[in-house]
Amino acid sequence: MIVDERMRTYINSLDMGNTPFLEELEQTALRDRVPIIRREMQSFIKMFLALNQPKRILEVGTAVGFSTLLMCEYGPEDLQIVTIENYEKRIPIAIENFRKAERESQITLLEGDAGEILKGLNGFFDMIFMDAAKGQYINWLPDVKRLMKKGSVLISDNVLQEGDIIESHYLVERRNRTIYKRMREYLYQLKHDPALVTSILPLGDGVTVSVKQE
Repeated sequence: MIVDERMRTYINSLDMGNTPFLEELEQTALRDRVPIIRREMQSFIKMFLALNQPKRILEVGTAVGFSTLLMCEYGPEDLQIVTIENYEKRIPIAIENFRKAERESQITLLEGDAGEILKGLNGFFDMIFMDAAKGQYINWLPDVKRLMKKGSVLISDNVLQEGDIIESHYLVERRNRTIYKRMREYLYQLKHDPALVTSILPLGDGVTVSVKQE
């Protein structure tokens, strides 16, 4: 637990929620144990969209499309999102959710391995949202940076691993040690890259916000 549970519960109790469609989609995802962004992260993204008004977003990790549709709903009307998903079972569910929400014209879903797809993308994105395989963030970073222009923002979710990130390597479960090592390297790279200004926030399970300076 990164933030005290009572504090998190209180903060989330003040939240006004989302549209009925998103509320229903969130409950369905939670019931089916599909990982989606937490309430506090939803609030943060809505605030960020209102502040920055990005017109072109790249999302790495679609799942069932909840965060994609959240950004469509609370972003500018002319927002376009390219989203990447590799898990075959969730792709048709996401496509159906996009159809139900009548947002297909705003969303381009790319199916397959994010590492390969990122290498083939061109142009720049105003915002990139990383919420997929945490152990791959460090491997994707070079291509992600290539797709950013000056002022572009990279938001990476779930970077503190429920607090494991500050523990000794030997105290982390063996099955999680590779992700632990790669995530610590990822955070170091973000904070020490001269082209980026990065803040690490103890929000949800940890989030980084990086702005490209060059």
